[in-house]
Amino acid sequence: MDVLHLSLRQLQIFAAIAKTGSTAAAAGEIALSQSAISSALKALEHLLGQALFERAGRKLVLNETGCALLPEALALLDSAQMLERNARQGLAAGHSLRIGASTTLGNYVLPDILSRFHTRLPENPAWQARVTIRNSADIAAAVRAFELDVGLIEGPCHEADIEVSPWACDELIVVAAPSEAQRIAAAANSREALARAVWLLREHGSGTREVTDQHLLPCLGGYRRSIELGSSEAIKRAAANGLGLACLSRWVVEDLLAQRKLEQITAGLPAIRRQCYLLLHRDRAPGPALQAFLGCARETVAGPSAQG
Repeated sequence: MDVLHLSLRQLQIFAAIAKTGSTAAAAGEIALSQSAISSALKALEHLLGQALFERAGRKLVLNETGCALLPEALALLDSAQMLERNARQGLAAGHSLRIGASTTLGNYVLPDILSRFHTRLPENPAWQARVTIRNSADIAAAVRAFELDVGLIEGPCHEADIEVSPWACDELIVVAAPSEAQRIAAAANSREALARAVWLLREHGSGTREVTDQHLLPCLGGYRRSIELGSSEAIKRAAANGLGLACLSRWVVEDLLAQRKLEQITAGLPAIRRQCYLLLHRDRAPGPALQAFLGCARETVAGPSAQG
C-alpha cells in the first residue's frame, strides 16, 4: 500500500482558504494561527509540486489546479466528518441527516416528509435531523459545498457537481385581497390593470422569484411598482391586507383562499407550473438514513398540485 503524505488537516486548511480568500481569515475559521495556516499551505503545495492559489490584491484566489482539487478535498473532508460522527455516536449516526429546503417546500411540504420518515424508522434507534430553510440558490450551493446531505428546491439548479432529480410539481397562482381582485376583474383592460398594480415579490435567488419573472414579465413588460420580501408567508399576509398582488405556490396560499381572505386572479395571466427537484452531490454516496428519507420524499403526496 502506498504511503499517504497528504493530511486531512492540510485539506481542511486549503478548503478554509478557498472559502475565505486569505490565510488570516482561514485562521479565524478553524482556530489556528496565521503562521500555522501559511505553513500548512506551503507544505501542501510542496507535496503536490504546484501552487493552488494566485494572489489578487490582498486576496488568495484558486488557480486552475486549486479549482480542480477543491471538490475532491471537500468530498474527503465530508467523508471524514461522517466517519467521526459514526465513531462518536454509533448506530445513531446512521440516522443523522442534514436536510436543506427552499422556503416553500421547507415550510409547507417537508414536515409531511419528515413525519413519514419518522414512522419508517425502527422503534429503537436514536436519530437526528438538522433542517436548513433558505432560498433555492443557497440550498444548491450548500449541497455542492457538502454542508447539506440533500436539498429540496423549487426551481432550476445552477450549481456544478450536483445530481438533480425531478420530483413534485407545483402550481403558482396570482392572488390578491378580494377587493383588489375584483378591481382587476372589472377593469376594461386586465393586462394594463395588472401592469399598474403593486407586485409583492420574493428576493432574487428565490425559486419562486425565478419562475415568477419567467412567466409574468413577458405579460407585464416589467414591474412598474413592486415590493420585495424575503418570505412567502410575509407576502401572502401583505396581499391579504390589500397591499398588492402576489404570485405564490398554491401550497402557500390555500389556507387564506379557503378563508376567502385571498382570491385568485386568472384574467390575462398564463398558467404557471414548476418542477421541484431533489439535489444530491455527485461525489457522495447516500447512506441508509438518506436513502430512507429520499424514499419518503418520492412517496409523499406533496399537495394538490403534486400529481401534475
